[in-house]
Amino acid sequence: MKYDNQIKQWLKENRARGARLLQILVRENSTRGNESSTQALVIEKCRQLGLALDIWEIGGAELKNHPAYCCDRKSFDGNPNLVAVLKGTGGGKSIILNGHIDVVPVGDESSWKHDPFSGMIECGKLYGRGATDMKGGNVALLMAIESLIANGIKLKGDVIFQSVIEEESGGAGTLAAVLRGYHADGAIIPEPTNMKLFPKQQGSMWFRITITGKAAHGGTRYEGVSAIEKSLFVIQRLQQLEKDRNEKITDPLFEKFPIPIPINIGKITSGEWPSSVPDTAIIEGRMGVSPEETIQAAQHEMESCLRELNEGDEWLRENPLNLEWFGGMWLPGSLGSDHPLMNELTNSFIEVKGAPPIVEASPWGTDGGILSTVGNTPVVVFGPGITETAHDANEHINLEDLFAASEIIALTLLKWCEVDE
Repeated sequence: MKYDNQIKQWLKENRARGARLLQILVRENSTRGNESSTQALVIEKCRQLGLALDIWEIGGAELKNHPAYCCDRKSFDGNPNLVAVLKGTGGGKSIILNGHIDVVPVGDESSWKHDPFSGMIECGKLYGRGATDMKGGNVALLMAIESLIANGIKLKGDVIFQSVIEEESGGAGTLAAVLRGYHADGAIIPEPTNMKLFPKQQGSMWFRITITGKAAHGGTRYEGVSAIEKSLFVIQRLQQLEKDRNEKITDPLFEKFPIPIPINIGKITSGEWPSSVPDTAIIEGRMGVSPEETIQAAQHEMESCLRELNEGDEWLRENPLNLEWFGGMWLPGSLGSDHPLMNELTNSFIEVKGAPPIVEASPWGTDGGILSTVGNTPVVVFGPGITETAHDANEHINLEDLFAASEIIALTLLKWCEVDE
């Protein structure tokens, strides 16, 4: 308890320092391919803290040939990964604190109340792209680590801070860290969970379905076969597949989600001329994957579904649908709600907030699937960001949540890694 009070007091006295650090990070545009300037700031912060630094550019053959790798980025040059280690004295459990530095594009800037990279603070909220997803979470991690160092607290277990690139496009940065040998007895990822604990994360992957038709003049459209009309059958079948898959989900952690693992159709392309029957249609979308199933099993279900559709349609039997898996893929992850890491996080949460946390499954994929499935590291996703504002205009974070999360994580480090007296 002595150390708990020291941690709490230091964090209370250094709130302005944390808010300032987040402002500095948000003011740097770290969209895909532009992570270097923001990463340099994080590297300098970790250097000031005296952490052991490992900085490297990802992209070698081992990474690109790994079955979990799914990235269309041609080069990672100039945009490094960072791992910074607070070395323990030995004998305690180790922990990975994983955060991604990349952010999604800002979209229509006219929809923003403030400049997307302003870091404006207003009424206790800090605005800007990445404030909630997930530079705010990264700052919570760094504040937690600094609170230990500033108070001279030595832990037995290693604290492995990771600032990775490329999470938003499939997790290549975290996969590279795993393949570099970084494993631990547990991990926390401070994604924007609204301060909820997510021991389970759904996976997801992108798909592309190409439908072949037969071109004809619109005035005699009966002489052709419209790829658009055939795509309607595909969409209806995907909707039924989504319904069938979600009826199998009985996990109470999903009970508040009307569609736990959606199949989203995000893009349809077809036709070049209003008076022509289109001979090609392309559907692209995202398929959710249950925490308890594999990517391969989910792929097999969609493949079987489309194969049945081909067999039941005279035209499609001769001109079958073409299914591709492309672009982003996020592995699912699952941890028991009674896992020791969940227990320690829960106890720390109660100590700080005075009430138990809400425990749910993640509605989206995270790098937790890579850490748990490839890295064999138990993961809990827990962070101060606001789920609803991630990827949206006017993205922001409540600073009070950031400060509370840093305290909860710091107290968890004391319990999980153990203090060396």
